[in-house]
Amino acid sequence: MPDSIMVNLLIFKHAIRVYSAVGTEVVAFGGGAMQETCNRIFARTYELSTEILASQQAVFDHLDDHERLAVHMTQSSAMMAGAHFSFTLDSARGRAVGSRIVMTGTLLGLDMYVAEAVIERTPPSRKVWETEPNPRLLVIGNYRMGFEVTPDSVGALLRIFIEYDLPGSRLAKILAPLAYFYARWCVGRMIADARQHFSH
Repeated sequence: MPDSIMVNLLIFKHAIRVYSAVGTEVVAFGGGAMQETCNRIFARTYELSTEILASQQAVFDHLDDHERLAVHMTQSSAMMAGAHFSFTLDSARGRAVGSRIVMTGTLLGLDMYVAEAVIERTPPSRKVWETEPNPRLLVIGNYRMGFEVTPDSVGALLRIFIEYDLPGSRLAKILAPLAYFYARWCVGRMIADARQHFSH
């Protein structure tokens, strides 16, 4: 793999950490090495970190807009197999603990549904949300997502992560090998969108 894409590869217990031109990538399997909120343990974890040339508060405020954070889910793409989701937010619009976000759509002729709830929000440093039980998705099952923003010498260090289970249905189990690629794409899009927003 070219040095411009991967500078170093370090394999350690439960996880692979990759330092790339974009940021630091971590993949964890088998119970998750990095669960930090609540008591639930998910089967797999993916995270990506990058430096942003903006203040901690500015980065948090940008990502705290859930519709903007997950805009990639509303757009047709190859990873979405041409599908896209619509959002329904409550009055708190994802900006308070307990706030609910519902996403619906159609993928390969099947109705998709997932409801999320914000379970942690500590401005300007951390926010976490989690699916309500039994989402109707194809390539992943229940999941927890979140981001952390910490000040650093250039502005802010942004870390976005997803902890997830594999799906339970028979069709979904066939598609389960795609779970890693979907998690990587989803987190990567959020990171890329944040970097692009603050690059101007």
